[in-house]
Amino acid sequence: MIPLLHFFRRSTNLLIILFIISMMLIVIILHLFFSSSLQEPSTYFENVKTQYDNVWKNLLPSSSLSSSSNTSIIPFEESEESPNSQAALWDYSNDDQDKIEDIFQRLSTPLYPEIPSYSSMNMTYRKQLEKDTLAKNGKIYNDFMSTPIIEPKVDYLIRPDDELAGSANATILSLVTNNDLKELLPSIQQLEEKFNKKFGYPYVFLNDGEFSEEFKDTIINMLPNGRVVKFGQIEKEDWDMPDTIDRERYKIECEKMDKLKVSYVKKESYHNMCRFYSRKFYHHPLLQEYKYTWRLEPGTSLYCDVDYDVFKFMEMENKVYGYVLNLYDGANSIPTLWETTMEFVKKNPNYLNPNGAFDWLKENAQKPENFETAKGYSTCHFWTNFEITNLDFLRSEAYEKYMDHLENSNGFYYERWGDAPVRSIALALFLDKSRIHWFRDIAYNHNPYTNCPKCPEGSMRCDGRCKPGLFTMWKDLNIENCQATWIDKIMSDEEKNLY
Repeated sequence: MIPLLHFFRRSTNLLIILFIISMMLIVIILHLFFSSSLQEPSTYFENVKTQYDNVWKNLLPSSSLSSSSNTSIIPFEESEESPNSQAALWDYSNDDQDKIEDIFQRLSTPLYPEIPSYSSMNMTYRKQLEKDTLAKNGKIYNDFMSTPIIEPKVDYLIRPDDELAGSANATILSLVTNNDLKELLPSIQQLEEKFNKKFGYPYVFLNDGEFSEEFKDTIINMLPNGRVVKFGQIEKEDWDMPDTIDRERYKIECEKMDKLKVSYVKKESYHNMCRFYSRKFYHHPLLQEYKYTWRLEPGTSLYCDVDYDVFKFMEMENKVYGYVLNLYDGANSIPTLWETTMEFVKKNPNYLNPNGAFDWLKENAQKPENFETAKGYSTCHFWTNFEITNLDFLRSEAYEKYMDHLENSNGFYYERWGDAPVRSIALALFLDKSRIHWFRDIAYNHNPYTNCPKCPEGSMRCDGRCKPGLFTMWKDLNIENCQATWIDKIMSDEEKNLY
């Protein structure tokens, strides 16, 4: 070390080193210039892209590269200067005609083609099919949930004392009114106790009206000093029923759906909410700076501690969407949603991901009446009252154009399309299924359904307020659980063993 210092102290030696470095830089620049000039521009940029993709493949965690994927996946660009920059977990260059034809064949065929249409079944067959399917799927679900778990087994989870804790570009989002305050406070308190007091993520509260001073003061006073809290109002053009909707027809269609017992169909504000959460919320000015949101609803409960940063988990494992519950929807609220979706993808087949969750969309055994009423869609969907979302996906070309198509079809008002089936269909069609993550470890309840993991013996992570593996307290509602299909048909072995 000492002789080296003496060497650099001599000015002549230092000049020699600088000269050598300069010559090396000149050689590199000339090499890049002449090699690129000999290529067509398109070839040059394609080579650069390939090198870029290869670098990212080597950097990505192995668990984020599913061996079952049939499509080239490039991770989102990470940039502090441009937090919402989109690039990339999807590839719109899918022009392989054979692959496209195969996808459409799968999207037009029931998962179980041997099962006849619901209307052609006699009552005996229907009852036996329901009994057999519930027994089979119940066993898949119960066996899976009987395994004790704590948290994802990945190389690196961000703990509360890690310097990266709380550093994701993320917020907790709640769409509420002043009247929701009483039910909202316990939900916030539990979220703080179980997760956010350790990581300190900000809150964004949105309302179609103005928040009262009482509401704002109560929220701020219950949270720790220094917690960032933002309150925003939704613009009327983003919330109210569009002028393109025929009011008379809207009332007639709502009367028809009300007779079919479609929930909340006569509440215009519910139609507005479904439309806003489908295609507008991620453009609100208060959310423009964020990449991830955790949706928080009043009246929800959390039962177990979450001792790692879930936003950083999403980021580092390259997940796009996280959920806890997976249900069937009321088919009479979305009778034309699937047909309308198929119109869109037939015009835009390049948006379809060859490794999408198609079998989940096409399941037809557990609720065959739903499959028939929804004209070929199982109605399986992620229950969006809990969702952790990478907003880059919602701001992507495929999702935005799909939303425009749905908007022009008027189904948010002439039917009662919910944000849950809309978002779920988009995820299952446009995204590699390995990018969707079931947070099995997050114990969550929104009446009447629960995700309750089993903890290892002696673990104090959970507070004992939910029964492990119990989906609902009401036996008749077990038929609404669509998670068995996701476990059996969608999850890879790697994902099944992640916990």
